[in-house]
Amino acid sequence: MESLRDKYEVVIGLEVHAQLKTKSKIFAPDGTEFGKDPNSQTSPITLGMPGVLPVLNKEVVNMGILTGLALNCEIPERCKFDRKQYFYPDLPKGYQISQYDEPICLNGHIDIKGKRIGITRAHLEEDAGKLVHAGSSGGIAGSNYSLVDLNRAGTPLLEIVSEPDMRSSDEARMYMEELRNIVRYIGVCDGNLEEGSMRCDANISIMPKGSKVFGTRAEIKNVNSFSALQRAIEFEIDRQIEIVEEGGEVVQETRLWDDNSRETKSMRGKEDAHDYRYFPEPDLMPLQISREWVQEIKDKMPELPEAKRQRYMSLGLSEYDAFVIVEQMGLALFFDEVLKLGATPKIAVNFIMGEIAAYLKEDHIEITDTKLTPENLAELIALIEKNTISNNIGKQIIIDMMKTGEKASKIVESRGLSQISDEGAIKEICQKVVDLNPDQVEKYRAGKVQLLGFFVGQVMKETKGRANPKAVNDLMKEILG
Repeated sequence: MESLRDKYEVVIGLEVHAQLKTKSKIFAPDGTEFGKDPNSQTSPITLGMPGVLPVLNKEVVNMGILTGLALNCEIPERCKFDRKQYFYPDLPKGYQISQYDEPICLNGHIDIKGKRIGITRAHLEEDAGKLVHAGSSGGIAGSNYSLVDLNRAGTPLLEIVSEPDMRSSDEARMYMEELRNIVRYIGVCDGNLEEGSMRCDANISIMPKGSKVFGTRAEIKNVNSFSALQRAIEFEIDRQIEIVEEGGEVVQETRLWDDNSRETKSMRGKEDAHDYRYFPEPDLMPLQISREWVQEIKDKMPELPEAKRQRYMSLGLSEYDAFVIVEQMGLALFFDEVLKLGATPKIAVNFIMGEIAAYLKEDHIEITDTKLTPENLAELIALIEKNTISNNIGKQIIIDMMKTGEKASKIVESRGLSQISDEGAIKEICQKVVDLNPDQVEKYRAGKVQLLGFFVGQVMKETKGRANPKAVNDLMKEILG
C-alpha cells in the first residue's frame, strides 16, 4: 500500500465542534456542567415543548467573536440563525438551530509549522442530546434498547470548518492540536476530547498526484482523540486507494470510526445542505454586530499560543521546549508567573522540562495538582544563582517542594544543604580524593583528561552535592597539575 500511496494525493478538511464554556445553554437557562445525572439539566425549551421560545445567550456570541478573532476570521456585521431539519431521537424539536449562509465568522486561518490552513467559517449552533445504548457490553451492536439523556441538548457549540488544505494525517493532527491550544488559551472551551467538549469530523478524499480535481470524499465521525484522528485518516486513505485501484468508485457517505477494530464503517449516505431544508429561524431576529462590540472583545484577547512560543524562544528557549510548554497550558501559565517574579528563564525551564515534567508524567497529574507555587520555584532559582545551594541540591529538593509546598530556604536550612564555597575546605576534600585514587591520577597525568569528571564527581559525592561545582573544577585542575 505504501508504493500505491505515491500515486495519490490526500485531501483532508476537518469540521471541529467546540463546546463553549458558558454556564447556561445557548437558548435556555439550563446548566451545562458535565457529569450531572441524566436529564437533570433540562427545561421546557430544551425539551422542545409547544409554545416555548429560544432566547439567545449573549456570552455565546462573545465567545464566538473571540474565537473568530483568534482564528484570524472576519466578523460580519450581521449574522443569523437557521433551522436545520432532521429527526433523531436525542433532538427533541426535530430540528437544530444553527447558522447556514450568514455565520458569525468567515475566512480565517491557522499557521502550523509554516503552512497556512484556511478556515472557511465558524458558526454557532446548539448540540443534540446523547443516546446511551444499553443491554449489551459491546456498544450499539447487540443493544436491546437505547436511553436518551438530554443534558447536552442545547449546549452551545462553535463549529469550525477548515478548507481542504491538509495533505497528511500529521498535518491534520497538528491543526487539531493547535486549534485546541487556541480555544483553551482564550478560555472558550476546555478542549477535552474524552468528555466530548471538542469533537472532530474528518472529510477525506484522494486524487491522482498532479490532479486539480478532488475525489469523492467520505466524512469520518466518532473521532475522540488525536491518535484516533490519525489512525482513522490512515485507514480511510488505504480504503479509498484500494477501491480506486480495483476499478471501483468511492461513495460519498458518512462513516464511523471504530477504534477497537481500527476501521471505518459505513453509517449513512452523506447529506448535502439541501437535504436539511435550511430556512431562517423565525423565532430569532438576525444579529447585528457592531465594530465597537468586536473591538471591545479584541482588546481583551489574551496571548495566543504562537505568540507565546515566539516570546519563549526570544528568551533563549529551544523551539522544542517552547512547543512542549505551550502544549500544556497549566505549565505555560505557571512558567509565566515564575518569569514575572524575575527568575532566569533558562534555569526555570530546565527545572520545568526536567524534574517537574518527569514528576507530573509519572503521577499523571497537572502542575496545579501539586503544592509547588511560582514563588517557591523562583526562590529556589534565586538560591542557586546566589550560590547558596548548588543546582544538584535544587534538583534534589524540588520534588519535596512539589509534595509539601515547603519553601526552598526552609528545606535547605533544616537539612543543612547550603553550598560549601570555602576554598580551603573544598581544596582539602579535593586533595583527599586525589590521594585515594593514585591509579586515576597517573592516567590523568598521562593524558586521559576526561577523568577530571571522575574526580569532580567523587568530591560532589563526598560533600553530598554541596560543594560549589566551579570551585571544585578549578581546584581539582590545580591539584592534578
